[in-house]
Amino acid sequence: RMLLRVDAPAHTPPVAAPAPGDPTPPQRYDALNDAVVSRGTLPRAMRLEVHLDGRYLTTYVADGVIVSTPTGSTAYSLAMQGPIIHPEMRTLLLTPIAPHLTVVRALVLPPTTLVQLTVHTEQDCTLSIDGQLELGVHDGDVVTVTASERTARFIRLRERTYFYQTLVERLSTTIARGMP
Repeated sequence: RMLLRVDAPAHTPPVAAPAPGDPTPPQRYDALNDAVVSRGTLPRAMRLEVHLDGRYLTTYVADGVIVSTPTGSTAYSLAMQGPIIHPEMRTLLLTPIAPHLTVVRALVLPPTTLVQLTVHTEQDCTLSIDGQLELGVHDGDVVTVTASERTARFIRLRERTYFYQTLVERLSTTIARGMP
């Protein structure tokens, strides 16, 4: 399955100090599900300027933005009304979190797309990678996400159609319990 490559600004000093004038190198991570740039603990929307392959798309006024793999499309992105993408596909999914007055909603993008998220905020914000790693991001920081050159391998114990069967069962169970 496809992984994301996430480049985050380095806010901790490197082991060896960079030469004067050299920028601190970004930190690089792989993610199976998603990378989420979102507001911190204050309930205020942030502005996230989005560039795709170096071209300006929009500036979201939102609680954040999710960039996910097809595997991650059934998690946080789905909760934000994003589409479900079969996990064997190679696409990126860009989904805003509670966007305010925007015409650009969830987008399915080719895996070659370079997504750049520039943070504009006066508050502390976070970059969450697969919900396991949380990094602080600040005003002016740029987070880049694209498909990783690496992949994750899974062992399949059922037929290829299990994805659809499991999806319908889980969504039916969730709806029957009255959960969103």
